[in-house]
Amino acid sequence: MKIGIVCYPTFGGSGVVATELGKALASEGHEIHFITYTQPARLDFISENLFYHEVPISSYPLFEYPPYELALASKMVNVVKYEQLDLLHVHYAIPHASAAYMAKQILKTQGIYIPVVTTLHGTDITLVGKDPSYEPVVTFSINESDGVTAVSENLKQDTYNHFNIKKEIEVIPNFIDLDRFKKQKKEHFKKAIAPHGEKLLIHTSNFRKVKRIEDVILVFNEVRKKIPSKLLLVGDGPERTAMESLCRQLGTCDDVRFLGKLDAVEEVLSVCDLFLMPSEKESFGLAALEAMACEVPVISSNAGGIPELNIHGKTGLISEIGDIADMVQNALYILKDENLPVFKKNAIERAKEFDVTSIRPKYEAFYQKVLEQYKNKNLLPHTNETI
Repeated sequence: MKIGIVCYPTFGGSGVVATELGKALASEGHEIHFITYTQPARLDFISENLFYHEVPISSYPLFEYPPYELALASKMVNVVKYEQLDLLHVHYAIPHASAAYMAKQILKTQGIYIPVVTTLHGTDITLVGKDPSYEPVVTFSINESDGVTAVSENLKQDTYNHFNIKKEIEVIPNFIDLDRFKKQKKEHFKKAIAPHGEKLLIHTSNFRKVKRIEDVILVFNEVRKKIPSKLLLVGDGPERTAMESLCRQLGTCDDVRFLGKLDAVEEVLSVCDLFLMPSEKESFGLAALEAMACEVPVISSNAGGIPELNIHGKTGLISEIGDIADMVQNALYILKDENLPVFKKNAIERAKEFDVTSIRPKYEAFYQKVLEQYKNKNLLPHTNETI
């Protein structure tokens, strides 16, 4: 198949999943065309089956804000038409699904019929989509998609609960590349950070309020009073300055390291003992899955789809959102020498269930299902002739 993938090219979950899916599909012989405003962060190589099409952003002085949605729709029209794509897969509802609808209608006037699959990732529904100024567009775009998927059962139900959705939503969970995310021998790195054998706790995110990084630091502050430990914070974003200030107030600066954005986060995860995810909203918890694949158990909140991934009492422990005291007790329990090896083993076993080689075929089957709908309507992808 020739597939166009539209996503945000950032380190965020939706962009990571979209890029990794495209790479996995390309490795199976599909021709993948990424369409976005800059090269995706995880698109670290180009193969004979991988292509990148940059969306040009107008700087015309009439516009106070660059009209990205219009530029994206135009670029989709161009790529579909000249690369003869079979299907568009857009990740994140706004503005990708609405732009895809516009592109689809433009192509239709030229006798070109292109099916659109929309994948919902989380904040496009739980935060942005619920904004009254966007809700009508989100609802319309989802209902006009030819196929819709969500990354967790929780997100699927949340979408049905808050929007008037008529389309069937199929759950296809996020996935992990176990060839990349696996425990590596990095003892020299661990010794440099924890020279006296301290336990290593870690959190990775985009440092937004919804991730509740303050809770991470407060939990760690209590844990270190009981067990010698260090905290690694991977990522960057609007909350970083405030969190650095909090560390100074608590006197934890010597035990907390802000590592910034890392491409090879798996190398850091490989030396850690516990992953902290106290999020207020989380549709799936991809960062937790990456940790589990590196044999790191998880302390998490019960937000969104996290409990579908982090099995309480097996791969980690779950607390109510904001329950610092319970998370501290859970962390201390897992970090006990007699408990930690069991949780580590369970974490990797759970991660194996989300290997990309198991999830990729689900997307391929879904694509075929959507394409069959077009065949049943006697429409070819690139012409208005009947089959």
